[in-house]
Amino acid sequence: MHHLVMACPFSRQVWHEVLSWLRLPCQAPSDEPSLLDWWQASHRSLPKPIRKGLASITLLTPWMIWKHRNSCVLHHTSPSVRQLLIDIKEETAMWMSAGAKGLRFLVPMTWDVH
Repeated sequence: MHHLVMACPFSRQVWHEVLSWLRLPCQAPSDEPSLLDWWQASHRSLPKPIRKGLASITLLTPWMIWKHRNSCVLHHTSPSVRQLLIDIKEETAMWMSAGAKGLRFLVPMTWDVH
């Protein structure tokens, strides 16, 4: 799990792109022992208003990486950072409409899913 969610080059690129899209001033997960360790360190370094949004993204991103991996393995699709980012942005919009209020502090006011 550690490799899939945090350590493989594909996942590291996805994390970098997601954190850049949301303008979060924290590094992508890398050498931390676990995602929890990364989240706790990043959480402490951020202003309070965006901490809930980081918590949501910390759950959403690995979930979407896992789903993308399953699609590649089970349906023989090709790995695509671009497609995964589109899917993450769409899922983020759904989480926001379902009430994930912390994401509203992170998501740029104008953003294009594609």
